[in-house]
Amino acid sequence: MKKLAFILTFCITLNGFGQEINLSKHLKSNSIDVINRQITAYELDGVELDAKEGDGLAILDSIHFKKGTINLKIKGENAPGKSFVGLAFNVQNDSTYEAVYFRPFNFVAEDSFRKNHMVQYIAHPVYTWDKLRQERTDEFEGELKTPPSPDDWFFAKIELLNEKVRVYINEEKNPVFVVDRLAKPESGKIALWTGHESSGRFKELVIYN
Repeated sequence: MKKLAFILTFCITLNGFGQEINLSKHLKSNSIDVINRQITAYELDGVELDAKEGDGLAILDSIHFKKGTINLKIKGENAPGKSFVGLAFNVQNDSTYEAVYFRPFNFVAEDSFRKNHMVQYIAHPVYTWDKLRQERTDEFEGELKTPPSPDDWFFAKIELLNEKVRVYINEEKNPVFVVDRLAKPESGKIALWTGHESSGRFKELVIYN
């Protein structure tokens, strides 16, 4: 019985095991491929991407992830129209990928239109945010019922399934955002992502395959 209990405990421990990624160390070891951004170390285990025109990617070269859960702390800012921060996955090249990102400046929005645009899913190059907003309004972006402060770190958990994406924020036990994926999972590459004229800070990345 003791041996059986040990085996069960061991299996549970393995199932709950996460791969912790120190982003600062990955940067120092040249394991991050940066596209359209400058990247610097930030705090003990994080990185910061600067702001430029167009979208930016920091692809984690040594990581392979197609399905499972990603935990990540993200920090944007309360800068209307200039703070888009998130995670790209299924990255095939610098223009073909899926992503979930946040608009922190909308975390404090009072009107219903901006409230509905706090979190967004995209699948480039076909399904951009503006195409989805025009053709499938409110289906791939939404409101966070308990939004974080726009200038503070917030915890995001992104669960990737074959056909769906689920997003959790901070201590929420239920997903705050669920969408159907618009692209077939083909790549195991993931990347830190920032949008047009946006900087972003990222740390405490943990992957559960």
